[in-house]
Amino acid sequence: MDLFHNLAIGFATAAQPANLLYAFVGCLLGTLIGVLPGLGPLATIAMLLPITYALPPDAALIMLAGIYYGAQYGGSTTAIVVNLPGESSSVVTTIDGYQMAKQGRAGVALATAAIGSFFAGCVATLALAALAGPLTATALLFGPKEFFALMILGLILASVLSSGPFIEGIGMVVLGMLLSLVGTDLNSGSQRFAFGVPQLFDGLDFVPLAMGIFGFAEIVKNLEQDDKLSLVTQKITNLFPTRDDFRRMVPAMLRGTALGTLLGVLPGGGAVLSSFASYTLEKKLSRRPEEFGKGAIEGVAGPESANNAGAQTSFIPLLTLGVPSNVVMALMVGAMNIHNIHPGPEVMTKNPTLFWGLIVSMWVGNLMLLILNLPLVGLWVKLLTIPYRYLFPAIMVFCSIGVYSINSGTFEVYEAALFCVFGYVLIKLQLPAAPLLLGLVLGPAIEENFRRAMVLSRGDVTALFTSPLSASLLAAAAIAILLIMLPTIRARREEALQE
Repeated sequence: MDLFHNLAIGFATAAQPANLLYAFVGCLLGTLIGVLPGLGPLATIAMLLPITYALPPDAALIMLAGIYYGAQYGGSTTAIVVNLPGESSSVVTTIDGYQMAKQGRAGVALATAAIGSFFAGCVATLALAALAGPLTATALLFGPKEFFALMILGLILASVLSSGPFIEGIGMVVLGMLLSLVGTDLNSGSQRFAFGVPQLFDGLDFVPLAMGIFGFAEIVKNLEQDDKLSLVTQKITNLFPTRDDFRRMVPAMLRGTALGTLLGVLPGGGAVLSSFASYTLEKKLSRRPEEFGKGAIEGVAGPESANNAGAQTSFIPLLTLGVPSNVVMALMVGAMNIHNIHPGPEVMTKNPTLFWGLIVSMWVGNLMLLILNLPLVGLWVKLLTIPYRYLFPAIMVFCSIGVYSINSGTFEVYEAALFCVFGYVLIKLQLPAAPLLLGLVLGPAIEENFRRAMVLSRGDVTALFTSPLSASLLAAAAIAILLIMLPTIRARREEALQE
C-alpha cells in the first residue's frame, strides 16, 4: 500500500502543468540531440546546467532526465536512416537497422526501436519504483565506513567497465578527486589550492567544468568531421511490423529489457553497456545468426530495449545510495547539488514529492517519446540535412551566455574555455574524461565519510575493516583490481571494448 501511496504522490507532482511542460521539453530536446550526430545527452545536459538555476528542483531534474532517456529514442533514427549513431548507445543499432533501411524496411526498423524503447522504459521505471523503498531502507543503515567503501567500489567498477586502459581510467579518477580538493576545507576553514583567487574559495564550479570538458570540447572535435551524410533516399512508409516481425522481436525485447534493467544499476553500466551486451546475447541465442549484420530485426529490438532500460535503471543507485553509476548520473548529482539536494537515501525521506515525481515523470515521458518519434519521423530525418557549421556557433553562443549568467561574471566563461582546451587535449590523447567527472563528484563525499570514520575510530584506519559490510565492499574493490590486472582478463576486456 505504501508503494501505491507514493506513486499517487508522484502522479500529483508529475501531472502539474509546469512539470508536464518541462518533461515534454526534456523529451523533445533529448530526441533532437539524439538525432543530431555528435551531440549526445552528456554534452547537452552539461550545457543546459545553467538553466536549472532558475527552475524548481523537481522541474529541473524531470527535464534533465527526459533529455537522457529521450536521447536513447532519438539516437536510433540516425542509426537506422543514416548509418551514423546519434548517440553512443545506438552504435549497435546501425549494424542491422541501416541494412533494414536499405531493404526498404526503415519504417519497420524505426517502429521496432520506438516500441522496444517504450516497453523497456515502462518496465525499467516499474523496477525503479519497486526497488527504491528497500534500497533506501538499506542505505539508511549505512554509516561513514560503509558509504566510503561503497563509493570506492563504485569508482573502481566504473573504471573497469569504462572504455580505455584501466590504469588511465584510475589516473583520471584520482585527478578528478584532486580537483575536488580545491576550495575551503570545511573542518579547518583553511584554503586549499585556491592560490589567492576569491572565485576558487568555494571550489571549482561544477557547471563550467562539465560544460567545457563534455560540451564545448565535443563541439570542437565534431567541427573536424565532414558534414556530408548518406541518407536512405526511399520514402519512409509502412511503420507497422508484420506478424512474423512481432514473433521475432518480442522475445528480443523481453531479453533486452531484462538485461538493460540489470546492467543499468552497475557502476559504469547504463545505456551503452546494455545495448552492446544485448546485441551479443541476441546473436548467440539466435537460430539464424548469419542474418545478423544483414537486417535481423532482433538486432534492433534487443539493443534498443536494453539501452532505454539501462538509461532509466541507472537512476536507482543515484537516488537510493547517492552513487552515480555513470557520467550522466554524475551530472545529475551536480544538478541536485545546485539546488542543495544531496543524492542518497535522504532524497526519498526528505523530498518524497521530488523523488516520486521524477519516477512517475519517466512513465509520462516514455509516452510522450512514443508520440514524438513515430508520427514525426519525417521531421527528424529532415533535420539531418542541416550542416554542423550552422548549428554549432549558435549552440556555443547560447551556452556561453548560460555560463555568464551563473554569477554574472566573466570568470566562469574563462573557466569553461580553459576546460574546453583541457577536454580537447584529453580527446586527442584518447584519455577517458568520464572517470575524471566521477572522481570530482564523489571526491567530497569520499573525503567527508573517510574523515567521519576516522573521527569515530580515533584515527584507527583498521576500523574500516571491522565492519563486515565495509570490509566486504573494500575486498570486492581489491578483487576487481586484481582481476583486471590478470593478462587473460585484461585481454578479454580489451577485446570486448574493441568489439
